[in-house]
This record gives sequence, structure tokens and C-alpha cells, in this order.
Amino acid sequence: MRIDVVSIFPGYFDALELSLLGKAKSRGLIDLRVHDLREAAHDKHRTVDDTPAGGGAGMVMKPEPWGEMLDGILADSASGSAGSESVPDGGAEPLIIFPSPAGDVFTQRMARELAEERHLVFGCGRYEGIDQRVFDEYAERGRVRLVSIGDYVLNGGEVATIAMIEAIGRLLPGVVGNPESLVEESHEEDGLLEYPSYTKPAEWRGREVPPVLLSGNHAAVERWRREQRIERTRRVRPELLPEELREA
Repeated sequence: MRIDVVSIFPGYFDALELSLLGKAKSRGLIDLRVHDLREAAHDKHRTVDDTPAGGGAGMVMKPEPWGEMLDGILADSASGSAGSESVPDGGAEPLIIFPSPAGDVFTQRMARELAEERHLVFGCGRYEGIDQRVFDEYAERGRVRLVSIGDYVLNGGEVATIAMIEAIGRLLPGVVGNPESLVEESHEEDGLLEYPSYTKPAEWRGREVPPVLLSGNHAAVERWRREQRIERTRRVRPELLPEELREA
């Protein structure tokens, strides 16, 4: 998968060089390209923002730098350098994602859908946001999606983009060493939260590992884990429970 990111703070994305995603990048499973939006601003101060039309507080990101940067990425993609063709069912046309509090809420289901794409482009807004004409222009020319990671406001789209890339990237074949571990996680399979995890020692500061986990009875362990997932979901996120598991 090819992933392009446009930001005025490209250093944010050094974090993606770490851990599993860093290894995936070095192995060629993810082709991550981070672009500095200010490279498309050609005045003395490399200006990417201006006062809002109609007045008001804050600044709005100008359309010209975004247009130049996105045009270049889309042209490069169309030239055939969008990365691996092994991602199933991915459309040839890049999907442009703008993190936004006004967007669809990002979920594990969405992460799975986006993991099927061949090429994702993330546009990280700042200040009071990006000129609406940028969204309209590229929605008319291709595919654009505004996505929110929650009901709160951040200073910019970088943190949200990192969260989405990590959630999407770990679903790509070969990124996580044991694919079975993905199935047992929160929000996967049946939508329930994950069960509590324990390891050695069997007793720590007077707190013991539940005896069933040390019993060697795999069927009993599976039953316990299922019960724990249901109980945790009922307590923390009851709206996620399937109808048949909800208390009357």
C-alpha cells in the first residue's frame, strides 16, 4: 500500500518509523511518503494560510498550496508509482482522506475497508481548517472522505492521521506476525471488547492470575475469555453488545 501524507509538520510522522509499521516500511509492505505543504507555497514566508472570508477568528489554509501538492501526488500515482498491486480489491484511484471533526467517525470496520485500498492520501489541516474549495475540487475529480477519530477537537490532523495509519497498516498482510491475534482484539469479529490479559508470575503483590488460565483446560479458558469480553463490554461500552446479549 502507498500512503502519502501532506502536513506543515512532517516531523510528526517520524513516529511511524518505529515498531511494526517501521518494520513494514523497511520490508516494502507500506510505501509511506510525507510531504511538507510549505514546499508548495512560493512566497518569501512560504505562507499556507490567510484570514477567513466573511471575517472571524483564526486563519484558514489557502487552496493554492493544497492544489499544487495534491495535483502532484495524483499525477505521480497515475504514472504508475502507487506501490504494490497485491492489495485485493483496491481501486486504482487514490482515496484522499482529510481528518475533520465534521467527518464520518473512524471505526475498526472503516480501518478494515481502508486496508483494502491501494493508495491513501491524508491531508492534515491546521488552524481553522482548509478552504472548502479544496474538498469540493478533489471530490469532483475523484474520491474524498472526511474522517473524525472522535468527538473532540485537536490542533491539527497529524495525530488523527497517525492513529488511522497505525490502525489501517497493522491490518495489511504480513505487518503483524501472528494474524490470529488481530481477530481476538477489541472491536474485531463480534464487536466485543477484548478480555483481560495476564502473564507470569502467577502471583504479584497479592494479586493472582485467574486459576482457569493456569488449568490447561483450553475449552474452559475460551469460555472464561468469552464471558470476560461480554462483561467488559456490558460495563464499559454497552451499546456495542449484540441484541441477544443485552440485559432486559
